[in-house]
Amino acid sequence: MSQTILEMAKELVLAQVQAQQIAPEAMKDVLHSTYETLRGLEAAEAGGGPGVGNGAPAGLEAQAPVDWKGSISKNTIRCLECGESFKQLSLRHLSTHGLDPRSYREKYNIPRSQALSARSVTARRRELAQQIRPWELAPSKTQAEPAKAAAKPAASNGAAKPAATKPVARSRVKKAAAKA
Repeated sequence: MSQTILEMAKELVLAQVQAQQIAPEAMKDVLHSTYETLRGLEAAEAGGGPGVGNGAPAGLEAQAPVDWKGSISKNTIRCLECGESFKQLSLRHLSTHGLDPRSYREKYNIPRSQALSARSVTARRRELAQQIRPWELAPSKTQAEPAKAAAKPAASNGAAKPAATKPVARSRVKKAAAKA
């Protein structure tokens, strides 16, 4: 090694302070912990102990919490795994990291109600849903129950069944099938 462990620890901590990842007041504590970690890595490397195979000691597996809110902007969402920017984090992209949307949310503590897409995409979807109003197109439970109740007594008398009530709205496919 051309640098001493203390010099490497100093450079690492100074880089974190300059990147504003840690407060200057906490520099002393971070410097001590970084120095101890580097010393442990050097000892493990020299002795062939734990940590040589994967390049990190067992205690370094847990990562510091990541601010997921900063990764979502107006026009893009940044993948917290690789740093790439997208309009939406798709299952296809997340699977390249061995994740699905649920595990990605769990890993970075993202609530289920937060869409994995840019704010503009989410707003456009909300706008379209308000225009289409799909909850009004589907027959509601209250409309279906009276129709069933009216059909039961007529069927028990042996009389002909009343004509089926029309649903509130039909899709184009259903309309074409009904005309045929």
